[in-house]
Amino acid sequence: MIRVEHVGECCTITLARPEKANALTETMLEGLASAVTRTTAKVLILTGEGKVFSAGADLDGMKQGLGLSPAWEAASGAVAAFPGLSIAALNGTLAGGAMGVALACDLRVSVPSASFFYPVMRLGYRPQPSDPGRLAALVGPSRARMILLAAQRIDAETALAWGLIDRICPPEALIDTAMSLAEAALAADPGHVAALKRMTNGDAP
Repeated sequence: MIRVEHVGECCTITLARPEKANALTETMLEGLASAVTRTTAKVLILTGEGKVFSAGADLDGMKQGLGLSPAWEAASGAVAAFPGLSIAALNGTLAGGAMGVALACDLRVSVPSASFFYPVMRLGYRPQPSDPGRLAALVGPSRARMILLAAQRIDAETALAWGLIDRICPPEALIDTAMSLAEAALAADPGHVAALKRMTNGDAP
């Protein structure tokens, strides 16, 4: 349910459970974290199969306590710690806990039909600990509250205007757009990429 492909210095990880809208199970989260941790690629692209990036948590898993699993933080933490350039290529809607791994990426590109929502207020769950801070860092505190507290679903144009995503492109151009954004990082020294990434995170070079 997690497909990993290496082409040159680029690692593409695909959520491959389209029959369930790529809803995330604990096994998928563990596989994602493991794949990100193991790769030595310069660039990481995270995408989904089908028309939805991910509907969030697997519902059967939630009944068994998936919402409290440390696998969520392990997966988003692995993406955030990746030393190269990470890009979420959002092939469709991004929902719920799946937002964590996308927020942990350095850049996000999306198809026009995608929508974005994190329905923890309506469902009575809490977001994963790192997600609200990463969300607020991208869109600002008030807009983060619009998504989390007011339970607003936003479209791709709004997500672009708010800074949640960085580009909108046709579905057939999604991966090519991600690769075009990765060209400079792929051509650079890995240490230089890591240093610039630390600086944009507010860390010492």
